[in-house]
Amino acid sequence: MDRAEHRAAGGAAPRAVTATTIPHVPTARSRPAPPASDVPAADAAIFRTRADEVYAQLKRDVADFILVPGDRFTESEISERLGVSRTPVRQALFRLQQEGFVEVLFRSGWRVLPFDFDQFEQLYDLRMVLETTAAHRLCEADRRVDRSLLDTLADIWLVPVALRSDDTAQVAQWDEAFHCSLVAAAGNAEIARVHGDVTERIRIIRRLDFTQQPRIDATYDEHAKILKAIRANRGDQAAMLLRAHIETSQAEVRKITLHQVHMARHAGRTRRPER
Repeated sequence: MDRAEHRAAGGAAPRAVTATTIPHVPTARSRPAPPASDVPAADAAIFRTRADEVYAQLKRDVADFILVPGDRFTESEISERLGVSRTPVRQALFRLQQEGFVEVLFRSGWRVLPFDFDQFEQLYDLRMVLETTAAHRLCEADRRVDRSLLDTLADIWLVPVALRSDDTAQVAQWDEAFHCSLVAAAGNAEIARVHGDVTERIRIIRRLDFTQQPRIDATYDEHAKILKAIRANRGDQAAMLLRAHIETSQAEVRKITLHQVHMARHAGRTRRPER
């Protein structure tokens, strides 16, 4: 039975989850860099907006392996390609430098750094601690839990195979919402805040876990098992399933990232992207 037949038969389609489902947690990393001292105050907001746009585009270029580790470029080249002045380009590059994606070269522009897998592994370890803690809290009898968040997740992940999405971008968004919602439902705002920061920092490689259909299928199966364990108040089982799920995803992401970098270099995609 496909989606249309299921709805015609009276089945409810999964409720859409958008980015707003994930509790917004502002962090120092998400705030734009301050305007350069030579920018007039009246233009500061415009430059901050442009800097955000340049930052997002360059981060996409790194994530999509258009800019791969080792690539060198200048601020002028980026300015010309994106049609903006050098001020927002410089602000965006400083943000990416702080996050470990690029480095400035003395008198010779900028260079894309290799992915820091040691740092990513530390972030995944922290994520695992936070999420397994949340899973235990969700299963405590005397704990106040936001059941509406869990019900929304069930509408997406506890569905027949025929109703599963194969849209990689959508599944990546739903996956992030799944993990953030589990933590948020447990009711500890500080844990949710730290988890939100970790989520933001690993997003650039985490999305690669959904470029292959077998990984999408596995994510549906594993999320369903985790939700069922939480609904049955089996905290130890839920935590164990979460730990295995995160470890598998972490290993797959590393493998896919290394393969994508290799393929990008082999295909000669280290040249500057066309505008």
